[in-house]
Amino acid sequence: MERRLSSMNQPPTYGDYVTILSIDGGGIRGIIPATILSFLESELQKLDGEEVRLADYFDVIAGTSTGGLVTAMITTPGNNDRPLYAAKDITTFYLDHCPKIFPQSSGFLGSAFKFTSAVTGPKYDGKYLHKIVRKELGDKRLHETLTNVVIPTFDIRLLQPTVFSSYQIKADKSKDALLSDISIGTSAAPTFLPAYYFENEGNDGKIQSFNLVDGAMAANNPTLVAMGELTREIFNQNPDFFTIKPMDYRRFLVVSLGTGTSSSTDNYSAKDAAKWGVLGWLYNSGGTPLIDTFQQASADMVDIHISVVFKALDSEQSYLRIQDDTLTGDTSSVDIATEKNLKDLVKVGTELLQKQVSRVNLETGKFEPVPNEGTNEQALIRFAKLLSKERRTRLQRSPHPSSE
Repeated sequence: MERRLSSMNQPPTYGDYVTILSIDGGGIRGIIPATILSFLESELQKLDGEEVRLADYFDVIAGTSTGGLVTAMITTPGNNDRPLYAAKDITTFYLDHCPKIFPQSSGFLGSAFKFTSAVTGPKYDGKYLHKIVRKELGDKRLHETLTNVVIPTFDIRLLQPTVFSSYQIKADKSKDALLSDISIGTSAAPTFLPAYYFENEGNDGKIQSFNLVDGAMAANNPTLVAMGELTREIFNQNPDFFTIKPMDYRRFLVVSLGTGTSSSTDNYSAKDAAKWGVLGWLYNSGGTPLIDTFQQASADMVDIHISVVFKALDSEQSYLRIQDDTLTGDTSSVDIATEKNLKDLVKVGTELLQKQVSRVNLETGKFEPVPNEGTNEQALIRFAKLLSKERRTRLQRSPHPSSE
């Protein structure tokens, strides 16, 4: 199978950076990074024209769970080999379809039904999600994306992560699955949506089975997974990275988008958790403490690790992590898909653009504003200029320039 990249892309060997976009998991909170992506794409269009899309600027786009679905939407080819979705249309997708993916019930009976569902099976049957994802992504497969893609999932039969990566499909044909199957699999959050099974033909015609649940079980923040995939390609002497040395992270340009997390004053307490049994850890105060805990721990540990690496290399400004850790009430939920809450999440994303650039404090683990780096909006404008310059540099240096 032949990799199919955007006609505007050139490999990193002709540029100065390796560019990565990463999008966390988080259910309906995917609206938050969708708002950020819309702004970034609009800035790129101001520089390079209305026809450009995010896929034209990033060597790899990684996404987990809801972030995996967004990744597929902005990299799957539609008409004229342009991405199926412009970034500005993703928020509309969430507003239109989330109420049907996560139908809400209200009142005492509604709460009782939710609790019963959480105990006896997933809260939602997933049928509408499967239907709309298959309709939108059609028969497109991983090798057809307009830039390289990395989407983590977790195989519960093997009890190990399964990463669907553009870089792996030559060696393992079974990973060249339908993007709809990959997106459904990475979104199958335990207790919320049913686990997902599908088969795909692998090497030598052998059928490979996949028994998947939420990619957040492996990496809720997939930034490090994407960096690992790229590093392996460099070690394997992929000609796309000919001028780049292994572990030369100074040349990595990374935008990592979170989906928000609860305020530190709005979470669980050890006093309460000390009384919980199995059901308490699986369902308490309307949330799922066990899942919330390990997903957030996974995301934060990735951010801390990458922050240490970029700080050690004195290249902190090459890593932009945008995350809101002040969510409260319904906005911190992954599935309260009421009209009001969805609109509130759009507001959260918009307001996040105006907040100061923050980095994780390596001592406390908390996000703290960074002096003299401006707002997230200003940082994204700076990154847009870097990405635009990088794309133009590659086109100029390439002996086989793409037509624009």
